[in-house]
Amino acid sequence: MDRRHFIATVLAAGSALAFGRARLASAAQGNFEVTRSDAEWRAMLSDLEYRVMREEGTERAGTSPLDKLDAPGMYHCRGCDLALYSSKHKYDSGTGWPSFWQAQSGAIGTKPDRKLFYTRTECHCARCGSHLGHIFDDGPQPTGKRHCINGVSLVFRAA
Repeated sequence: MDRRHFIATVLAAGSALAFGRARLASAAQGNFEVTRSDAEWRAMLSDLEYRVMREEGTERAGTSPLDKLDAPGMYHCRGCDLALYSSKHKYDSGTGWPSFWQAQSGAIGTKPDRKLFYTRTECHCARCGSHLGHIFDDGPQPTGKRHCINGVSLVFRAA
């Protein structure tokens, strides 16, 4: 591959990535009860919160103080304050992210995530569409589910 081909390939890949991020951010707007403009989301969220919640990013494992928190209370969506997960359903999955075996009824929505080499189940806030994390089939009973959630998407409210 000559230099011109290489540069064209890099530019095309960069454009595709930028288009994909913009599409994700606009798709995250969706038809939700709570909606905000991109500028409003950026003003209320840190760069990391925005990348995770609006562009379906992931925080680094082990960085959220909520991962090891075991106090009684409720975990709310940072984007709209909807109660999402009870501390009664939280457990230590050892993954480095806050994990729950069940969400509050009607609090989350799901969709297929095909960004990797396999399909995962992405979950988002049912009220504002903010990306929360993913749901896997390796959790404890009674559901057998592991809701692996980005701590930056959550706000903890003690009981």
